[in-house]
Amino acid sequence: MNEQIEKLLKLDVNDMTEKKNGLTYLSWSNAWKVAIQNDPEAVYEVDRYDDKPYLFDENLGYMVSTKVTMFGKTKTMQLPVMDGANKAMKNVSYKYTTKYNGEKTVEAATMFDINTAIMRCLVKNLALFGLGLYIYSGEDLPESDTAENNKKQSNEDVPF
Repeated sequence: MNEQIEKLLKLDVNDMTEKKNGLTYLSWSNAWKVAIQNDPEAVYEVDRYDDKPYLFDENLGYMVSTKVTMFGKTKTMQLPVMDGANKAMKNVSYKYTTKYNGEKTVEAATMFDINTAIMRCLVKNLALFGLGLYIYSGEDLPESDTAENNKKQSNEDVPF
């Protein structure tokens, strides 16, 4: 494995993270700072679709994508634009029902939401190089398993 990536994999960034709705986040500014400290030549790019920084589907919502080049390699990451409960945002508000807290509303996406998703996508993209990768462990668990674990931890909605 690449020595530089191995170094980022071993790096503890817990003192730079914050918790929100039971999830751990590494801010884009801290992540980017660590990235350029380890590779001053690092660059990131926001993918564009018809000259917009997002891809939109009326049924599915918005998606953003970034490319990061570090250590001479380029990697791409995608992320849907989501609300605080990690529900996909669309161009109109919509309602859904939760098992534990009844009916909820997802507001229509704004440019602020799209910008936030881009910066979250950047951090996730940096994790592909090893930076804070451990933060994402378990995020791909089946929803039913995660829902049961979250029910035990709190009475909040499942963060998906």
